[in-house]
Amino acid sequence: MEHRFEKEYGCLILKMPRELDHHQAEILKEEADELLLKYPVRSLVFDFEDTCFMDSSGIGVVIGRCKNVRFSGGYVKAVHLNRQIERVFKLSGLKKIMEVEQEEGL
Repeated sequence: MEHRFEKEYGCLILKMPRELDHHQAEILKEEADELLLKYPVRSLVFDFEDTCFMDSSGIGVVIGRCKNVRFSGGYVKAVHLNRQIERVFKLSGLKKIMEVEQEEGL
């Protein structure tokens, strides 16, 4: 499985896969939901450092996990977006519903 996770101080960091397409989105959705049930966290961070492609199913995964975490009073953000993923976030409206931490120079 391409994606990994880290848990530290009540924060769950999901390392997103290189290509977040329909197949990867289904796997990630199940894994993320399982982790969120197993480790009650106050914040969720989507790390897109290695991601170069994301389609609408990936957007759905992010929105769904965002809603789940916020419902329980948590905080969500995305980090390490490249130009293409940044564009997907902007066009889809994800930038309006969650914090996006930009790297310097982008």
